[in-house]
Amino acid sequence: MGNLAVKDITKSYGNHNILQGVNFTVNDGEFVSILGPSGSGKSTLFHLIGGIRLPDSGQIFLEDKQINGLKGSISYTPQSPSLMPWRTVLKNVLLGGEIVGKHDEKRALELIERAGLQGYENAYPHELSGGMKQRVAFVRSLLSPQPLICLDEPFSALDEFTRLEMQKWLMSIWQENKRSILFVTHNIDEAMFLSDRVIVLSQKPATVKREFTIPFERPRQESILLTEEFLDWKKAIYRELSEDV
Repeated sequence: MGNLAVKDITKSYGNHNILQGVNFTVNDGEFVSILGPSGSGKSTLFHLIGGIRLPDSGQIFLEDKQINGLKGSISYTPQSPSLMPWRTVLKNVLLGGEIVGKHDEKRALELIERAGLQGYENAYPHELSGGMKQRVAFVRSLLSPQPLICLDEPFSALDEFTRLEMQKWLMSIWQENKRSILFVTHNIDEAMFLSDRVIVLSQKPATVKREFTIPFERPRQESILLTEEFLDWKKAIYRELSEDV
């Protein structure tokens, strides 16, 4: 179960108030995206959930257990894939499980194949394209034992075509595994296409301005990106973001 509850989180660095009374949840098996203006504290929020930093006040619960300052509770994929250059694709995806004493090579090979990386099991990161590296990083997250996966703008460095292909791939893999995902992005289309809910943060000090429940049925096809309904929802989210800019 991957239920996350962020309750009244506040965080400052010196005189800079970054987060102020942030509240939201991620339900088990849910895909939730966070949108906010640049510098609104989205990455800081991930650092707090991941136990890298402590909030000044408030509580973070995962599966009803408080995880303030507790490292290793979530699987975290930053903007860069952060693969170990001296480890092969197979060894990289097994890393998260190895850290906690789990080694499921059969499952790893199945997911590598599902990710379109069959034949690259023994390749090294420098031999892969950007999109391939991101697939390896996400497979590593799926094989890690933590119930919640946090993805911090994983496709921001990719070109538009590769980005859409990665979004479709991520959605198909997620629907098969149904892990809880918290996803940070600056891209409204991406957030809407992938998510069950979209959380909009305000400018600093960030708080939750509004939550949008995305109504489109799954599995989703890229054709919805061009529909009038999709555009109407995009306009509503854009208005929430632009009011702060």
